[in-house]
Amino acid sequence: MTKVYPNAAAAATATAVAITKAADAPAPSSDGHDSSVLTVWKKSLLFNCNGFTVYDGKGNLVYRVDNYMQGNRGEIVLMDAAGKPLLTIRRKRLSLGDNWLVYDGETDVNPRLSVRKHVNILSTKCLAHVTPTASYVNNNSSSPSSSNNSKKAMYEIEGSYSQRSCAVYDGKKRRVAEIKRKEAVGGVALGVDVFRLIVEPEMDATVAMALVILLDQMFGSSRRFSS
Repeated sequence: MTKVYPNAAAAATATAVAITKAADAPAPSSDGHDSSVLTVWKKSLLFNCNGFTVYDGKGNLVYRVDNYMQGNRGEIVLMDAAGKPLLTIRRKRLSLGDNWLVYDGETDVNPRLSVRKHVNILSTKCLAHVTPTASYVNNNSSSPSSSNNSKKAMYEIEGSYSQRSCAVYDGKKRRVAEIKRKEAVGGVALGVDVFRLIVEPEMDATVAMALVILLDQMFGSSRRFSS
């Protein structure tokens, strides 16, 4: 098996998974601040489970998704390295198209984000739209225009997820996150199941990882949830 990443602590957690140390250097952003470079491995740390394992540039485990194909259908939990739930992603019921809601922790009320797959066949560049929900904005803002702001796209995702080449743009059309193929380690290509997630300081890395999970549901091989 091709070795993917990092350090002894992560290797001990992963059952019989060999991981080597190979840090990604932070990429400089346009404003002089370093972006975060994460290595995403489409594999669970747990034996005989599906999910994702995510490491930072020093080889430390930062995010994990375990067993999501065998858990509650239509629900995915993004956890930190210790297994604490950070965000829960649920398919929006009784809706047309591929629509999802993102909740803080394991709550099932007051969703934080709504993510909708782009379906306009005349525009294949855009993959998905991300908007804050009206309830979340109203509960976290005293501005009278907060309900109107919830209708505006917070992020748009463009590119090709199947090729692991896409970017997330904010409302100001700034590229705030990017998915890229990971360079070969030791001369061996890692394939599409191991790739880089580059997150700029303007975006929450946890939200960026949630969007990766959703792209995999919409365009990847994990599209097995029922509506």
